[in-house]
Amino acid sequence: MLRTLIEKLKKPHSSFLVAQLNARLQPIHRGEFFEDPLNEALDRAALGQVSGGGTLQDVTGEIEYCDIEIEIAGHVAEAVEYVIDTLERLGAPKGSKLHVEAESREVLFGRLEGLAVYLNGTDLPDHVYRECDSNFVYSEFIRLLDGTGRVLSFWQGPRETAFYVYGNSFQDMGDRLAGFIHSYPLCQRCRVVQIA
Repeated sequence: MLRTLIEKLKKPHSSFLVAQLNARLQPIHRGEFFEDPLNEALDRAALGQVSGGGTLQDVTGEIEYCDIEIEIAGHVAEAVEYVIDTLERLGAPKGSKLHVEAESREVLFGRLEGLAVYLNGTDLPDHVYRECDSNFVYSEFIRLLDGTGRVLSFWQGPRETAFYVYGNSFQDMGDRLAGFIHSYPLCQRCRVVQIA
């Protein structure tokens, strides 16, 4: 009986981390860009697994941030470093936090900056909405940002449609998009906001 107790004490017990990503991602995009790759990395390293996730929305329905819950089966310090390194490699934005349950602390992480473009969905002339397409805006953003940033998600609200872009520099991404935004009719009266 004493030997069994000693063996149990030697084994690292599971603990939990919660990664709060400062990213405005729909659940499907949270899974595609962060949860699934993180789970695969944790499995390869035998450090644990993703055990859940969530999304916080404000009163308009727009996403504020998202969480990834991680059950770790190894040592906390090793798992914290590994999770942060992996999420930063995957593109975690600045202002993200890792909550370390076992130590009642949080660690700030993230390297990328975020830019949101909010298309005005109600105040432009009717012919603009008939003749222009937000899908074209999306594809042009992808083309123009190649090598500088990427569109990770979007949101369609009652008055605006937002595209959420993450990359190394808010300024560089804004510069890449500026010409198109100023010339394409659907981008008239849009808002460009730094979100990370």
